[in-house]
Amino acid sequence: MVIRNVSLDIVCGVTSTIPKTDKPEVAFAGKSNVGKSSLINAMINRKALARTSSSPGKTQTINFYNINDAMYMVDLPGYGYAKASRTEVEKWGKMIEKYLRTSRNLKTVFLLVDIRHAPGENDKIMYNWVVKSGYQPVIIATKLDKLKRSQVPRCIRTIREELRLSKDTVLIPFSSETKQGREEVWNLIDRLIAGEETHEETVDAGETAQDASDTM
Repeated sequence: MVIRNVSLDIVCGVTSTIPKTDKPEVAFAGKSNVGKSSLINAMINRKALARTSSSPGKTQTINFYNINDAMYMVDLPGYGYAKASRTEVEKWGKMIEKYLRTSRNLKTVFLLVDIRHAPGENDKIMYNWVVKSGYQPVIIATKLDKLKRSQVPRCIRTIREELRLSKDTVLIPFSSETKQGREEVWNLIDRLIAGEETHEETVDAGETAQDASDTM
């Protein structure tokens, strides 16, 4: 997708009503400090539209980014923020759950995990939560540039094993620094938005991303 216009159209807080948009949506979920904002900025070729911070827990709202007036990228609040109060965590959780269950235009959920570490309990809970909401998450393994090439295949296998992913689940290694993986994510989004995505194409996308990482 050629990015022409991008804007933050909607900010939805814990007391807000989930908006009924008129455009296809793809959502990005992940634990605090996994690199969601950096990934979104890399995807839309902007340096700071999605606010990044070295302090986890920065995103406490659901943010709808309008892309070319054709779709929304939806940035969900980060989970697993240790310093957040139990009450805050419960509110964020209910907000995410409400969005997943009520959005009429959500095409898929991209679940971000840090490629350097085995998925934690919160990652596993979120993955199962998304599945129970009726979606098959696409896994994006962030911070690829932090690894040596020889380490990548082993880390990908660990993610697949820990999340108990099926062979059909798409996993895309991604680096916000080098933009590796950006094209694969956009190709998948473009097919979803166009309504052309099929089971076979999704599997192919996952195998292509896996093949690319194996040959790094």
